Amino acid sequence: MTTALFIHGTGVREPGFSDLYGRFTAGLLEFAPDVRTASCYWGGELGARLGAGGLSVPYTGGRSRGGPDEETATADGTEPWADLYRDPLAELAAAAGSGAGSGPGGSGELPLGAALPAERPRALLRALGGDVGDIARGAGLPAAYLAAAVTELAASAVLSGAGAAVPDDEELARLLARALVAAALAALLDTDAPVVPDGAARDAAVAALAARMGARPEGSERGLGAALARPVLRIASHQVVRRRRALTEAAHPAAADVMLYLAHGEPLRRRLREAVEELEPPVVVIGHSLGGIIALDALIASPSPRVALLVTVGSQAPFLYESGALPGLVHPEPLPEHLPDWLNVYDRRDLLGYVGAPLFPGRVTDVEVDNRQPFPAAHSAYWTNPAVYRAIAARLP
Repeated sequence: MTTALFIHGTGVREPGFSDLYGRFTAGLLEFAPDVRTASCYWGGELGARLGAGGLSVPYTGGRSRGGPDEETATADGTEPWADLYRDPLAELAAAAGSGAGSGPGGSGELPLGAALPAERPRALLRALGGDVGDIARGAGLPAAYLAAAVTELAASAVLSGAGAAVPDDEELARLLARALVAAALAALLDTDAPVVPDGAARDAAVAALAARMGARPEGSERGLGAALARPVLRIASHQVVRRRRALTEAAHPAAADVMLYLAHGEPLRRRLREAVEELEPPVVVIGHSLGGIIALDALIASPSPRVALLVTVGSQAPFLYESGALPGLVHPEPLPEHLPDWLNVYDRRDLLGYVGAPLFPGRVTDVEVDNRQPFPAAHSAYWTNPAVYRAIAARLP
């Protein structure tokens, strides 16, 4: 029976690792029910720490987040989310500033008994009731984050202007739903969570919230909101493209783990080799981000007949090799013959995921997936994307 050994990436510590490993196990078993899973957790003991409590850090303000460039943006509604994660109220504020009018045709006339325009958004939010936990759980979001987003949005001053400017209740419900999900996801991203809902789960949460507020489910992830957000995001997208190298090298929330590995990586490679030796072959080593670098380096340095397949997911290993920074192999040296088959999974919006086939023709198989999240959320969304597990399951020995 094949054993899949999972090794995590940078910044992962408990209790986040247990959640991540549980999600990985459930996802892989769905497509490969006969496989055994095991883990190589190194973050707690061997991960980087600030020995002086952060005295070297001059400024610890908020992170900037970017999105994909226009060439990689698709028509599936992914592009506007990068801006919404930075400011969940962006679309509502843009709607309020449009001055579209408070009634059909912009006449300002209200039907008898209708709520005042400024109160319509809050009336829709009240329709959600006191419990949105089922929607949050279905999307893989902490229920408390979505509940807090409802409370904060209901108190926002931007609602009055948005209610007056957007006459259609369904359009307004979708704007509110997108703002709520964006706020909840932004809070989750601020925790550097190792697992982030993919685009399908995010859109399902938007649709469910909008439906509770009276909107039909068709197209609930599109419409006015996307049209309002897109021009602002395109400016940010060009900035992200111009700054890709800086983002790749420095923007990861736990860059210190990478630097520590590059300086003193043998303890991590030894930890992986020991984990492999405890397992019955054939073993498939699956590494995310820095975990993929550790796995590749360990297998280059020490042949292991137990390992039948190496899988790297969202990994910088090809980039480090080409840059001359991979400890075990320097460009243009070829991969050693003893290295097992190598499957490399990446998302083009993940600016920390690279391809290996152009560097190692015939030795690496690159598989592209679409997590439907902007960067940096795309880097942590692999483990809720069924396409990732499907690609791995297809190559298991």
